[in-house]
Order: sequence, then structure tokens, then C-alpha cells
Amino acid sequence: MSAGLLVRYGRYFLIPKIGMWLTPFAMALSTVWEIKRLRRSGFHPDIIDAYYLYPDGVAATLAGKWLGIPVVLTALGSDVSEIAQLGVPRKMIKWALRQAKATTAVCRAIVNSLGVMGADRGKLHVVEHGVDTELFTMPVDRERSRQELGFSRFTILSVGNLISLKGHDLAIRAIALVPDVELQIIGTGPDWSALEKLVKKLDVGDRVVFRGALPQAQLARMMGAADLLINCSEREGIANVLIEALACGTPVAATAVWGSPEVVTSEHIGILFRSRDHGAIAEGIKAAINRTWDRGEICRHAARYSWLDTAANHFEILAIAARSSH
Repeated sequence: MSAGLLVRYGRYFLIPKIGMWLTPFAMALSTVWEIKRLRRSGFHPDIIDAYYLYPDGVAATLAGKWLGIPVVLTALGSDVSEIAQLGVPRKMIKWALRQAKATTAVCRAIVNSLGVMGADRGKLHVVEHGVDTELFTMPVDRERSRQELGFSRFTILSVGNLISLKGHDLAIRAIALVPDVELQIIGTGPDWSALEKLVKKLDVGDRVVFRGALPQAQLARMMGAADLLINCSEREGIANVLIEALACGTPVAATAVWGSPEVVTSEHIGILFRSRDHGAIAEGIKAAINRTWDRGEICRHAARYSWLDTAANHFEILAIAARSSH
């Protein structure tokens, strides 16, 4: 049991090298077995709600076809921008999109991409992610938080896995062009060592701090104390860190990719870099430094990202899909 919910974890075979192509079928068989167990116990599900199109969404669609249960899919980002560009997964995803009663996505950019793939636009819906506004909120005493965290200069956060996709290297290169600012990198991953070498090469070791992975409460505290959060990703669905920072009253600056322009909709809450290179990122940081930000206005903007609204919108789609199958 988890928070009053019964959670079952189905096991399935994963075969090296060829597993990517077979995993949807293995997951589907495991899912069918679990659902049949539930049915024997008296629980008869009305719908299958599947997140991430491949392999999860394809597996759920297979299980739904075999058991006669309608399916709603949700696309999150890399399942469309990356996996759906591969031959075999793309064919399976397109099949699943045709079979599903509806497909939701976290931003309009993903919906448009699915439409280009041939998905029925009448079955596509945007359901934005929310933010925990009780945890991510404006600090009561920001100056005290800054002192306790050791933030004495204009402080910038770059948050995400330490992989090339996230662009932490671009953030470091940009910092080298902007004097008297500090970069706090939050996350862990395989590029840590390479990023440390880059910091040393550019001689910015006194202005770049690697924090590693942080608990959510600590992350929220740092976001509230920071002066700017930057996101230099190559692609995103909707970057949770953007809306989390906004909920803390902190302005953001991001590459204009996928869902990010749908978050940074006003110059009063953030900046979109003109291109994804360290020169443009440095330019955006300088603009943020020279701009006066109303942190209260930024926080109010983030209030639109409510998990209650997200849940209500998604539940409505599930309910319509379930009714349409009877």
C-alpha cells in the first residue's frame, strides 16, 4: 500500500540488445496477468491509464486490446522527440495512438508533433503538469535563506541530470562570459567528471558549485533563494524545474524548445534564449541581471499550474473514454 493505494509491480522479461523491440509485448503479458488477478479478486477496471508512449503505452494498448479495456495514453517528451523517431517503435506508437481512446500530452508542442505523425487530432489533449505550491513557494525570509546557503553574488541554478541533453556545459561556458555571478548545478549523472574538467579549464571553479541530487524540500529552498534558474536543454516536454522555480517567485531563462515557450509566456516572468549556444545564454543571463523582477507577480503566474486542475482535467478525459466504450 502507498498513500492508501494498492500498487502492484508486474515482472517481465528484458532481453539484452533486442529487448527494446520485445519489451512492449513482455510488459503487456505481465499487465494482462496482473489485471486478471485483480478481476478474480472482484475488481474490474474500467480503463487503462498509461504514461510514456513506449514501451509503456504500447504495452498498455496491447493489454487493453486483449482484455477489451479502453486505454488512454500520455506522452511526456522524449517518447515523442526521441523514441518515436526510431523505425520500429514509431510504427508501434502510431498503432497505439490509433487504438487509444485519447492521448494527453504535457504541452502543445508534443500534441503538434503527434499530429504530424498522423495521430487523430480530435483525440489529442493538452493536460499540463502541476506544481506542489505548498512545497515550492516564496520564502518567508529570502535574505536569511541566502545567507544560510552562502549566496552572496547573483546566484543562478541549473537543475537536471548531468547529461549532455540538459546543457549544463553550456551554462558553465556562459558563466565564464558573465563576471561576478555564481552557478549552482543541482543533479547527478555520468557527465559530472567532464563538467568538473570544463570548470577547471575555464577557470571558474570559484563560481561554480556542484550540489549533487537534493531532496525536494532543499531544492525548493534553493530555488526561493536564487536570483535566476536557467534551463539549457536541447528538448523538454514541460520542464518541471521551470514551473517549480516560478512558484518560488524566481525568474527563469530557458532555451526555446518544445514546451518551454508555453511556460515562459511573458517577459515579466522570464527570458527565452535567442539560440542554444553559450553566447546567447550569457546574453540572456546579462539581460536577467539588468531587469527588475516582481517575484510576487512571478509566483502568481505559477498558480495556474495546479495539480488539482491537472487531476481534474485528466480525470474528465478518462471518464469520457470509459463511457464511450460502453
